[in-house]
Amino acid sequence: MESRLVYSSGDPKVAREVRGAKPKQTSGSKAKVPADGKVRVRLETKGRKGKGVTLITGLPLEGEALATLARELKVSCGCGGTVKDGVVEIQGDHREALVKELQRRGHKAVKV
Repeated sequence: MESRLVYSSGDPKVAREVRGAKPKQTSGSKAKVPADGKVRVRLETKGRKGKGVTLITGLPLEGEALATLARELKVSCGCGGTVKDGVVEIQGDHREALVKELQRRGHKAVKV
């Protein structure tokens, strides 16, 4: 059984151990995507200190194929990015260019 030490905000000397406690999971960018076959391209700034990141969700790819597509999209935009939980993150606001590029590759991409 996992245990974690928890400190009280009241008395700094008081600490207790919580048995079976699991670390909190952050919701992050992973969201349920409707299975309508559309690839959604949106801009997100929340939780990123004002920096804009273009998110691409709903791609019917996994693993290495998704990483390869992300790499090619980053090169076409001339910027950085990553793949997290099946969501492609491209640094900056590149929604228009990404929608055109994804449509050119045969995906039903829409700007959200």
